[in-house]
Amino acid sequence: MKLQRTRNAVRNIIFGSVLKIYQIVVPFLLRTAMIYYLGIEYVGLNSIFLAILQVLNLAELGVGSAMIFSMYKPIAENDDITICALMALYRKYYRIIGLVISIGGTMIAPVLPFLIKGDIPQGLNLYVLYFLNLISTVLTYWLFAYKNCILTAYQRTDVSSKIGLIISTVEYGIEFVALLIFRNYYLYLSAKVVTQIMNNILTAMMAEKMYPQYKPKGNLSKETIKEINKKVKDLFTAKLGGVVVNSVDSIVISSFLGLTVLAIYNNYYYILSSIIGFVAIIFSSCLAGIGNSIQTETAEKNYEDFLTFTLIIVWLSGFCVCCLLCLYQPFMIIWLKDTAAMFGMKEVICLCAYFFTYEIASMMIQYKDAAGIWHEDRFRPLVTAFSNLVMNLITVQFIGIVGVLISTVISFAVIGIPWLIKNIFTLLFKRSPIEYIKRILLYVMVTIFACIACKKICDLITTTGWIQLIIKGVLCCIVSNIIFWIAYHRLKEYKKIYKLFAKLKK
Repeated sequence: MKLQRTRNAVRNIIFGSVLKIYQIVVPFLLRTAMIYYLGIEYVGLNSIFLAILQVLNLAELGVGSAMIFSMYKPIAENDDITICALMALYRKYYRIIGLVISIGGTMIAPVLPFLIKGDIPQGLNLYVLYFLNLISTVLTYWLFAYKNCILTAYQRTDVSSKIGLIISTVEYGIEFVALLIFRNYYLYLSAKVVTQIMNNILTAMMAEKMYPQYKPKGNLSKETIKEINKKVKDLFTAKLGGVVVNSVDSIVISSFLGLTVLAIYNNYYYILSSIIGFVAIIFSSCLAGIGNSIQTETAEKNYEDFLTFTLIIVWLSGFCVCCLLCLYQPFMIIWLKDTAAMFGMKEVICLCAYFFTYEIASMMIQYKDAAGIWHEDRFRPLVTAFSNLVMNLITVQFIGIVGVLISTVISFAVIGIPWLIKNIFTLLFKRSPIEYIKRILLYVMVTIFACIACKKICDLITTTGWIQLIIKGVLCCIVSNIIFWIAYHRLKEYKKIYKLFAKLKK
């Protein structure tokens, strides 16, 4: 089946963006209520639970990515029998994964107090809170999770977004009641368990309605299962690397610097991750289309698309970095009203560098995943993650939170991204990466110049409050995009992007 790649991607991006805006604004209000009504330590407690559960999710091993990748070809060939057999295998694997996470999570419980420096808020039972989070995670695998793969493989994540919008409304309503009326953290966490059940059931019902021909039945050949298991093993290293980079940072901060510093870090990271989430909508919406293109188009056509996709992400990420650099601190002052709960500019610069390198790496990982380059890439995530962890443990003791952030940036920029470029160009495009590396260096220099220009101009603004934030935001939009247009408008990729957006408007 030839997917309508552009149409599906646009639909997914639109509905994904609506959901993401909703899931940023309302949780932001919830976080604010938690800080003011319960205390900033509760934000830190939330963060450490999330980090631990991300480590437990290593049990997923990358099964989802491997199974969805395995569906691209049978979907293109209308091979319904193979798709049904893949769903049956997917269901079996996810049941096992849920069991492993529940057992592993129970075994971790006794060491929880050692992962938190200082005392937890009075009147809370750490273990009850932890198991509420654990139950919510386990249910994501046990309740029809395998049916969601068909929506992703068919590039219909807009359906999941609509369901998420409904379920999130219910969840946020219960959480607001828990915080504003009852001031009860247990009720707040219980909402996640209930709505997780609802989300899985509704998603399964929609997948069943849209694709009734696909039932989890049949068996795959031993060779096919062996190939899938090989992909799962290779994806485990990517999963491990991602967990170390994203979760161990929080665990290290909690263990060495305490819940308050972790809460401040996560207030900043919440803003950052919200923007990352928006860009991720583009990635997830295009992933199936990229996979389909790799199966049906020439290497030259895919390389040209890769260059175009790179410029889109670099332009968008560069604009976001300019805004973060200039607006982070003014926004935090308005939000928290307490400079003691804020970082300095050194930390802000590190967060901006982290965001830019993270987005470049994520863009390349999308192509790597869509092409199924997992076996050859299996050592990169491990080396990157191990380097980040070692640098974290050393630098946090000397320069605190700055050391944690710098370690992550270095692991991406020096190890992760160059390695990804080598793998993609050697195995997918089969050409020299020198021209592309030069292009990336140009993009980095232009982005740095745009950031400096925006910061210098915004520093001239002497007003305060929301007026300052709005004026600086407008200046960032104008100045950064003018610089990017001057630098990039003569590139062939820019002309393709212009034509693409003209097509999207139709």
